Amino acid sequence: MSLLIRQIPVWVTETNAWVVADGPGGKGFVVDAPPDPEAVGRHLAELDVAVVGILLTHGHIDHTGGAGRLSARTGAKTYVHPDDDFLTLHPIEQLERIFGMTPPGEYDLPDQFEHLEHGQRLDLAGVELEVRLTPGHTPGHCCFYWEDEGILFSGDQLFAGSVGRTDLPGGSYEDLMSSMKSQVLTLEDDVRVLPGHGPDTSIGRERQFNPFLQNLV
Repeated sequence: MSLLIRQIPVWVTETNAWVVADGPGGKGFVVDAPPDPEAVGRHLAELDVAVVGILLTHGHIDHTGGAGRLSARTGAKTYVHPDDDFLTLHPIEQLERIFGMTPPGEYDLPDQFEHLEHGQRLDLAGVELEVRLTPGHTPGHCCFYWEDEGILFSGDQLFAGSVGRTDLPGGSYEDLMSSMKSQVLTLEDDVRVLPGHGPDTSIGRERQFNPFLQNLV
C-alpha cells in the first residue's frame, strides 16, 4: 500500500491526532480527535482523505473533544473502550473538575460510540489493527497495534522517555506498569511507537532508555 501517516499536534495540550490513509485521495482513519476539529479537518481536506473510522485511545477530552464534529462531518464510526465512559461521556465535567478549565467552546459527542474490546481486530481502510487494553492512565485506555507495518499507536500509555500520568481519576500506576509489561514490552524492539503527545519513538529505544521501564526489562 502507498502509505500515508500524518501527525497533527493540536489544542493547548499539543495532543497528536494521527491520520493514516492508503494515500492522498484514499480512505483512511484517525487515531484520537483533540478538541480542534477545524485543524484536523484542514489536514484531511488537504490530503483528500475519506475517513472511515475514528479510534480513541482513551476518554480524556484532549483526545476525544473533536470526535463529535469529526464524526458528523465524515460519517465515520467512533471507537472507544466502555471502561472510559465515565470520562468520554462527560467532557465538560472533565474540563471543569479534572483540568480546572473553563469550557472554551462546544463539545459535541458522536451520536453513538462503538465499544472496543481487548484482542479485537479492526479492519479500517484495508488496515488490520489489534486492540490492546492497557489500563493505568485510565481504566479503558487502549493501544492499537498494526502488526503488518510494525506500528503501535500508544496514546498516553508510552511516550518518548516517559509514560502516562496516573494521578487523575481512574488512574493507577500499578495497572499501567502491569499493562506495559504484558501488552507493550512484549513487542519487538523495531516496532515504531506513535504516541498521544510528542515525537515518535520505538519499543527498543524505550526499553533501553526510558527510566520508567528499567525495572520491567
